Amino acid sequence: MADTPHTSAYPNPQPQPPCGHTPGEISEAVCIDANRVYDSCGDKDCLTDMRVFFNECNQAVINNACSVRIREANVITTTVNLEPVTFHKGFYAVDMTFFFEIILDAFASPGSLPTTVNGLSVYCKRVILYGSEGNVKVFSSDSGCEEGPVCMGCPQNLPKATVQIARPMALSACLKDVCGPCAPSCKIPPTVLNYIGGDIVHPSTKSVCATIGIFTIVQIQRNVQLLIPSYDYCVPKKECVTTSGNPCDVFNKIDFPTNEFFPPKVTDAPRENCGQCGDYSE
Repeated sequence: MADTPHTSAYPNPQPQPPCGHTPGEISEAVCIDANRVYDSCGDKDCLTDMRVFFNECNQAVINNACSVRIREANVITTTVNLEPVTFHKGFYAVDMTFFFEIILDAFASPGSLPTTVNGLSVYCKRVILYGSEGNVKVFSSDSGCEEGPVCMGCPQNLPKATVQIARPMALSACLKDVCGPCAPSCKIPPTVLNYIGGDIVHPSTKSVCATIGIFTIVQIQRNVQLLIPSYDYCVPKKECVTTSGNPCDVFNKIDFPTNEFFPPKVTDAPRENCGQCGDYSE
């Protein structure tokens, strides 16, 4: 039997022209240098019983507290390291260390006014993603190499790992008795210590454990050359509006916020944005 040509069930989509253009108006095909996402993953993690570390002043407040209540959690910074997976070509281990600021209300006695303190929590995470292979070294005019013709410190053609994290959800916190010495699992950068107000101390009598929820997306990107259709240059279509130094002139251009005083009724809601809606015609 003769071989029949293979046709894909999912044909390549044709590029859509921008607004104001019609199909067939592509002026040329251009080659661009861009970061292509080779692999990515998303996670939803509930981090339970994370130890919170404090500076000396805030730890003294915790030692005298009878209860704590979590207020919010913020991402201070995240370190990302990338290394190839041994015997698994094209795959890379992405090691992430998240530094969280945990803001708490500490109560010295039941019914008393709380004292707000902030501390530090650390969480480490590793994922394995595909990033393809590149066996060349990349040199460019802005690489910063100033060692002459032989430069041993220039970067190799490794992919780049990026991490996106939404604002953490502060779920709960509780006091616990100290049962032994404890310390963060990694070295704390000086910028993080400055953010929380100084060096952390080991808890003497009481410690705090917090539970937070995080949403993350991890991507591995590699610099590639892509051929794309070109329609036109990105020429601005409107002029820049200059403003005077009078703040009242700016305020007078703002429309009156009628909806803030008279909230819209359900019948005013756009019907196309309504999913499983009931019938409100009665």
